[in-house]
Amino acid sequence: MLDWLREADGVLTLTVHVQPGAKRSEVAGLHGDALKIRLAAPPIDGRANAALLAFVAQRLGLAKSAVELKSGQTSRHKVLLLPGTHADAVRRLLGQ
Repeated sequence: MLDWLREADGVLTLTVHVQPGAKRSEVAGLHGDALKIRLAAPPIDGRANAALLAFVAQRLGLAKSAVELKSGQTSRHKVLLLPGTHADAVRRLLGQ
């Protein structure tokens, strides 16, 4: 399995490196052991975190509430939980 995507007990863990304040929101490839995601939202008052959850949920066809920020509230390096989602769907929809 990929370093940035892990599966255990039916829950996927997605490790991302976020670049807030970008021109547009997009998946930008890899950044070390994390998937790099550029976000148009600024890193102010949790806007980038909310935009990240919404972006990932939209790309995977999930409800926003189905994507959980496990760690990295104030960091660029974040870990997301995606319960009930298959790794193949994540790889395909995130363009990997």
